[in-house]
Amino acid sequence: MSAGFAAGAFGSLGCSTDKKGPQFKTDLVVGQRGLSEGRFQKPRAIAIDPSTQQLYVIDKTARIQVFDADGTYLRGWETPMIEQGKPTGISIDLDGTILVADTHYFRFLFYTPNGELLENKTIGGINGPDPGQFAFVTDIVRAKSGEYILGEYGEFDRIYKYSSDGKYITRFGESGEEPLQFRRPQSLAIDEQGLLWVADDCNHRIQVLDWRGDRPELVKIFGTEGSDAGQLKHPRSIALTPGHVIVSEYGNHRVQKFDRDGNSIAIWGSVGRGIGELIDPWAVAVDARERVYVVDSGNNRVQRFRFT
Repeated sequence: MSAGFAAGAFGSLGCSTDKKGPQFKTDLVVGQRGLSEGRFQKPRAIAIDPSTQQLYVIDKTARIQVFDADGTYLRGWETPMIEQGKPTGISIDLDGTILVADTHYFRFLFYTPNGELLENKTIGGINGPDPGQFAFVTDIVRAKSGEYILGEYGEFDRIYKYSSDGKYITRFGESGEEPLQFRRPQSLAIDEQGLLWVADDCNHRIQVLDWRGDRPELVKIFGTEGSDAGQLKHPRSIALTPGHVIVSEYGNHRVQKFDRDGNSIAIWGSVGRGIGELIDPWAVAVDARERVYVVDSGNNRVQRFRFT
């Protein structure tokens, strides 16, 4: 069953031009509220497989649903347990393995693209302060060196480094507002140079770090709390494109595009239920054609935007 709608169904709706930036248009909507295949209940995370361009979306029922690039439902599965809470992060490993931040079970799950749980690769599972234990986990990405970078929030606001075979190496960070401190490091990304980008959600900013050595070094910080261009309110997710970073702002009900120096290039989205409007956009991802997929959580859908 297809959960997507063709671009032609929208006519001229969903178009906008920020005075600073380019035009954009919604050319695909995936999903609507519901529990059946291809529908969502508060979707909150998305990843795109670079080899297949398939979309992997997690919603608040703890389902991972897979769609093709046109929004057609392909397959899906659920995480093992959901009584304590649901996952909030997903990414694709270098070999195509699906990585899931099983937030309220303090662990990271590894799946084959068809949904087979690789139990021997699970990282964590115990709540606590010691190495190998976590608070609420948020995201996991793979560095080009092969190491895993992992985030957590709650009792602790830290970022971890694990080896390629899932062994603890080191960690840093604490709760706070100073550089290299965090308040809910919700989304992580690694750029072409190997720099780590962190959506520091409750500090309303992006931190860019060099952690290729033993100790992390701050490269830059941008964003302050607010609704003007260049400001952020609960930046919950980031996605990197050549020369730019795309940020979903949960608190501003919008998406903002920056250059890599932190200068605002374009803003789109306003609170509402129409095409091109957003409610609580939780996550973003970018495909090979640089089209931006926004997890429009409050509207139980994913919208795809393209620039013209």
